[in-house]
Parts: sequence; C-alpha cells; structure tokens
Amino acid sequence: MGCMFYLCINCAADEDPEVDFTQIRRPAADEDREVNFRQLRRYSLHELQVATDTFSHKNILGRGGFGTVYKGRLADGTLVAVKRLKAEKTQGEELQFQTEVELITMAVHRNLLRLRGFCMTQTERLLVYPYMANGSVASCLRDRTEAQPPLDWEKRKRIALGSARGLAYLHDHCDPKIIHRDVKAANILLDEEFEAVVGDFGLAKLMDYKDTHVTTAVRGTMGHIAPEYLSTGKSSEKTDVFGYGVMLLELVTGKTAFHLALLANNDDVLLFDWDY
Repeated sequence: MGCMFYLCINCAADEDPEVDFTQIRRPAADEDREVNFRQLRRYSLHELQVATDTFSHKNILGRGGFGTVYKGRLADGTLVAVKRLKAEKTQGEELQFQTEVELITMAVHRNLLRLRGFCMTQTERLLVYPYMANGSVASCLRDRTEAQPPLDWEKRKRIALGSARGLAYLHDHCDPKIIHRDVKAANILLDEEFEAVVGDFGLAKLMDYKDTHVTTAVRGTMGHIAPEYLSTGKSSEKTDVFGYGVMLLELVTGKTAFHLALLANNDDVLLFDWDY
C-alpha cells in the first residue's frame, strides 16, 4: 500500500504544482489559546439555525466523535455543511475547535476541505464548510440507491490520486506537517465532479518534522488504525499511509474495513474476486 501511495503522490506532483506553504508555523506556546479568524466569515448562530432548520434531524449528514454535521442553505441559497460540536464545555471540546480551525485555515489545497467560516458563542461551537454534492466515498460505495450507478474505474482512479495529493500536501507542504490520523472512505468527500476532498481534520495533529508525536489516547477508527500506532501511540505520516491503503481496498472492493479484516486470513481469497 505504501508503494501505491508513493506512485499516486508522484503522479500528482507531475501534474499539479502547488503553492508552497512551508513558511506556515504553529503559534508559540503562549499563543496557543489564540485562533486567527481574520480570513474566515463569522456567522451568527441565528443564521445557521435558519440554514439548518434549527438543526433538524432530517438535515443530518453524519455524526462523529466531537459532533454532528448538518446540511444547510444560507440566505443567498448557498448549500453548506455545518459541523456542530458537542455542547459539553470540556477542555477536549475547546481544543478540538481551536485545532480544527487552525489546521484547516493553514492547509489550502484543492483536495483538502476548505473552511468557509465559523460560529462561536458561549454555548455553541460551529464550523461551516462547502457542501459536497456527492457525499463521501463510503456513501457512494455502500449507500447508493438502485438509481445511482456505481463508481466507474476512471472516477475511482481520480479519487485515489486526489486523496493522495491532499495527504501529500498535509505531510510535505505544511510546516510543521499535519497528520490526519483518521484516513478512511467516510472522510474522503466528493464534489460535483467527483474530485476527492480530504475532510475531517478533527483528529489531526500538528507534527514537528523532526519527531513523531506521542499521545495518551489513540484516535481513529478501528480497522483503519496502523498497528504500530495502536500499540505505541506514536503517529507519523506512515499512520496516514496505512489508512490510505485500507481506503484503497475499500475503493476497489466496496467492502468495509471490518469485512476486509475478517477475510484477511483466508488463503483462497483473491483481490479480483472482490472488485466492485
């Protein structure tokens, strides 16, 4: 899988030179509580309540460890995805909000989910993203209706390359580098043209380019977590390469990571038997 990732990012490098953001730095320790919002629009809570029909259950796009994502329509008709972080006022929730805003505003690339704006009140923390018309790779593979055609192989190739470009940018063009730590089909979003957009930086960590990071809590989704990260708590870009490899298997076979793990020890299973 590492070879496949290497090939994808080298193809991407040949096709799409990107802006060099290596001058971006993490704020000093005494700045960590400050978040620079100057380049983002600040929405009012009322605007986002109206956009999501007061966070109606029918508008839920997905749920994660730190909150729920809703489909919304702004006053000008623009469709957006609104991530509403959990209401508990805990240190983790505050850090999650600050980390996600910081990471997404510094990582600017066409294959990375761009933050449009935010809302911050005494009781609410909300992030506003562009709406991805074709959902995620996971939903296209496993939740499509009979009327929706399966992803053709050309689209799957583009998805593999696009997600590799996004991850390579996080690893190689941000200083310090960014490790996503939860690469999976559900976090690879698809725009109107089925261009892959790497989303959900909620579990990402800023990394010093000289060191790996040790965390007391392993973050990620079972089936997508690299074994060495699970056993040691140390994450690096290799953690993302492992998740990317699992995502490629999902992309090719249409199977979930859990299903793939169940079949991994079967000697008589061939990859082309699973193509989807």
